[in-house]
Amino acid sequence: MNFQQLEYILAVDQHKHFGKAAFSCDITQATLSAMIKKLEEELQVVIFDRSRQPIQTTEEGEQIMELAKKILANRRELLDLKDDPDETLKGTIRIGIIPTVASSLLPIIIPDFLKSFPELELDIVEITTERIQEELANENIDVGILATPLENENLEENILYYEAMMVYGIGEDDKKFVTPKDVINKKVWLLEEGNCFRNQAVTLCALKEKVVEPKNLNFEATSFDTLLHLTDQFGGVTLVPELYYNLMPENRKEKTKHFTAPMPVREISMVYQRPYVRKRSIDILSEKIRELIAHKLITHKFKPKDMSIIGI
Repeated sequence: MNFQQLEYILAVDQHKHFGKAAFSCDITQATLSAMIKKLEEELQVVIFDRSRQPIQTTEEGEQIMELAKKILANRRELLDLKDDPDETLKGTIRIGIIPTVASSLLPIIIPDFLKSFPELELDIVEITTERIQEELANENIDVGILATPLENENLEENILYYEAMMVYGIGEDDKKFVTPKDVINKKVWLLEEGNCFRNQAVTLCALKEKVVEPKNLNFEATSFDTLLHLTDQFGGVTLVPELYYNLMPENRKEKTKHFTAPMPVREISMVYQRPYVRKRSIDILSEKIRELIAHKLITHKFKPKDMSIIGI
């Protein structure tokens, strides 16, 4: 038995297909099948029911999966002890990040990460908050970057920054700051159902089920770019986070306003399964993100009393 065999069975358990599992492990299907068959013979159990499509993990196999995850996690912990004292990160970090953060945060941090940690490989995927929690529980990713706080006692949260929520669609002749009450009386474009930023916008502005679309238009936006175009075309307003605002052209910035104090913000954190064997690596990455982001946010000068954290 070896670590590779454990990685192979976990891949098959995840993909429910020997060919896809082999592709993800960068080996031939014949090699993967032979290694798994050898492990089954050594343990004297059938790990997968190959007669089913998709392939099913047997009851005994499920128990082996749990043990394999623990063994590989302990292996990563031992390897992490070899980290150099000069804070050089090595290996692979698998990151899940929500789309409303990815579009504005990744262009800021990735170039610096690649330069600062040349021996670190970043494996990044855009997924929802719900999927991040599932993938962390299944150990398919190492960390998630998303809006918090979460009601998940199994996850540790490293707060990275507080990001102001802003209103787009306010004319430059209007007042400098707006209040949630100002938004309630306007038509509001929102992201699709299930998006945490939509939930925060609804909470902030007490919108409930209010809609903005013309009666013959049924549309669920998946990006801030789309929301801006819809606002320009049909009127009304929409909400955007501050890092996204920083990427907007000047003519659109003129239509965007901050809320009055206490300013509504979303809390963005790096989360990981508790306990996490590579905590030192996560702490280093978290601090690097804070360093790169701080000067780009109005909130970095704020005291707690100046902000109102909007839950998800």
